Amino acid sequence: MKAALEARDVSASLGTAHVLHTIDLRIAAGRWTSIVGPNGAGKSTLLKVLAGLLAHSGEVRLFGSPLGKMPGRARAQRLSWLGQGGAGEGSADDLMVYDVTMLGRLPHQRWLAAPSAADRAAVERALRSTQAWDWRDRPLGQLSGGERQRVLLARALAVDADLLLMDEPLANLDPPHQADWMATTRALVAAGKTVVSVLHELSMALAADQLVVMAGGRVLHDGACDDPTTHSALENVFDRRVHIHRVADQWIALPR
Repeated sequence: MKAALEARDVSASLGTAHVLHTIDLRIAAGRWTSIVGPNGAGKSTLLKVLAGLLAHSGEVRLFGSPLGKMPGRARAQRLSWLGQGGAGEGSADDLMVYDVTMLGRLPHQRWLAAPSAADRAAVERALRSTQAWDWRDRPLGQLSGGERQRVLLARALAVDADLLLMDEPLANLDPPHQADWMATTRALVAAGKTVVSVLHELSMALAADQLVVMAGGRVLHDGACDDPTTHSALENVFDRRVHIHRVADQWIALPR
């Protein structure tokens, strides 16, 4: 199966702290992969490295090409990023929801060009898919945390990239909108896209195709979500304080 992302001998530090240690990982294209692990495992750091947002040693390849050597515009068209909790989005508080979402179309626009019909259609499609279309004329800063998260997700969707990387995309979302997010993710994969998500919600993570289990800045296991060895690795990394059960055709993680 073709790889969307590959990490080869990747290590990374934050300040003087070594966070990732010689990671080798292959993310299959056209699938949903979730990254899980305890706090401090290095999940978000790994996702930032895979997105090209953090300096590292080793190599990351995007659809077979070295990520660091790709032109910025080409990379931004193929890879979309949703950061954790909307970090760094305070400067966008005065922008209207529609304009925030339109920022996702910048990789497809010529310098200073007006949005095209395709851009406007992509923005409307993205806002409707996150149930945020009715707020399109409201400033981002007037929205609740959950509403804001749905707009930032719409911006990531508007890119229409082949690969979406999302760090804790369910933050501030209530259960119905978490279910909507999962339905959107499944629709993206059905359309041939690749999704990689860092999730704390283990039962949601188990709905993915592939699960990457991390601890201590290392990948401990990489396997299918319905594989018993994956369930065992997940239980072990949380000191067997959770147990994986099959309920109504879904795998869920429950406290022991």
